[in-house]
Amino acid sequence: MTQNRMMTTEERRDIFKKAHEYFEAGNKAEAVRITLQLPMPTYFAQFLKEFVGADFLIKGGYNLAEVEAELGPDWLTK
Repeated sequence: MTQNRMMTTEERRDIFKKAHEYFEAGNKAEAVRITLQLPMPTYFAQFLKEFVGADFLIKGGYNLAEVEAELGPDWLTK
């Protein structure tokens, strides 16, 4: 399960770099897995909640730290 936490720009860059390396090496599953560590932007999380539901976000292992910081920890159940 992905840990929900905020990240610095440098941390995000490192994850993108690793994901790109995995992708280029043909390990697409690992590239996707590592990108789940990136905090999802609030606007995109709200879009997904509206169109595919909160369960999708809960079960998907997404890092929702930025959304929770902006909208509160109970935003999925509102």
